[in-house]
Amino acid sequence: MPDWAALGLLDGLEGPARAERAELLDWLACRGATAEELRRGTEDGLLPFAAAERLVMGGPPTLTLRELAEASGTTVELLSRIRRAQGLPVPDPDERCFNEAEIGDSALLELGLSEEQFIAVSRVLGRGFAQAAQVMRATVLELVLEPGASELELARRYTAAVETVMPHLSPMLDRLLRMHLRNMVRAEGVEAHERAAGAMPGSREVAVAFADLVGFTRLGEEVAPEEVGRVADRLEQLTADVVEPPVRLVKTIGDAAMLVADDPAPLLACTLELVEAVDAEGAGFPQVKVGVACGPAAQRGGDWFGRPVNLASRITSVARAGSVLVASDARVGDGFRFSFAGERRLRGVAEPVKLFRARRDAPDA
Repeated sequence: MPDWAALGLLDGLEGPARAERAELLDWLACRGATAEELRRGTEDGLLPFAAAERLVMGGPPTLTLRELAEASGTTVELLSRIRRAQGLPVPDPDERCFNEAEIGDSALLELGLSEEQFIAVSRVLGRGFAQAAQVMRATVLELVLEPGASELELARRYTAAVETVMPHLSPMLDRLLRMHLRNMVRAEGVEAHERAAGAMPGSREVAVAFADLVGFTRLGEEVAPEEVGRVADRLEQLTADVVEPPVRLVKTIGDAAMLVADDPAPLLACTLELVEAVDAEGAGFPQVKVGVACGPAAQRGGDWFGRPVNLASRITSVARAGSVLVASDARVGDGFRFSFAGERRLRGVAEPVKLFRARRDAPDA
C-alpha cells in the first residue's frame, strides 16, 4: 500500500481515528481507487462514499467535458446547456470529471427534436431524478448508519447497499417511464375518439375531482427533497383518510390526487372534507385547491379518461387556495351552497366554462 501519511491523507488525525482512516484507504485502494480519487475524497469529506461513487459511475473520471461532448456527438456549448437544464454542474472544459458511463448520444436530435425541445425534456427529467436521487440517498443512509460505526464500516455497508440496489434501478425507471407514457397515449387516444365520435365506447357518467397542493413547485425549490416527499406523502394519507365509498381514490401524482365517484354529491362532500383536513395541518403545510367536473368517461387499466378528467384538471388550475371549484353540472345534492365564480376560458376546452365555488350549507349560512 502507498504511504498514506507521506501523501498527506492522514493529516490532522491521531490515534484510533488515524488508524481507521488508514484502514479505509487500504480498503478503497484494494477496490481500485486511485491516489487522486482518494485525495479528492479526503478533501471533500466524502471518502467513505468513494467506492459507491466508483460503482455508480463505473470507474474514475477519465474524460474532460470537451472529450465527453465529442464522444457524445455534440458540442461543448450544447452539452453545457443540457447539464445546466438537468441541474448538474458544468466544470471547466478541460477538467477530467467524467468517464465513459456518462457518454450520451445525439439520437433524439437526429430523430428531429430541436435543441430547445431536447433541453425542455432534459430539464423535466433532471428535476425529477434529482429529487428521486435525494430521497434514495437518504433512504440508503437510514439503512446503513449506526451509532459508533467506523468510516470503514460505513463505507462497506453503503457500498453493499448500492451494489444491491443498482441492478434494479434502470429496469424500474424504464418501466415507470413506459407506464406513464402509455397513460399519456391512452388519454390522447380517448380524447381523439371523443372528438371524432362524440362519445367513448364503454363510458359512463361520473364525477371527477383533482386536488392540487398550492405552491408545490415553488416548495421544491425552497426546501430539501425529503421534505417535499413528506408533504406529498401526507397529502396522499389525508386523501385516503377522507375517501369513503362510493368515492374512489384513483391515483396521486406528486402534488395532486385524483378522485372519482358515480354521483357528484359524495364527491363534493369528500373534497370539502379534504380541504378542511389540509387546512388543519397548519400554516407550515401548503393549502389545497380542488376542481370538479361531471360527464362521460371511460376506465382503462385502473385510470379514467375523457372530457370530465381534462375539465376537472383545468378547473383545478384556476381554483383559489382552500376552495372547491366546480362546473355547473356538478351543482347537485342537498347540504351544499354554490356561489358564481365567473365564466372562464380554460386551456384545451373549446367553450367558456361557468364555474361555481362549493361550500357546505351550514344552518346559519
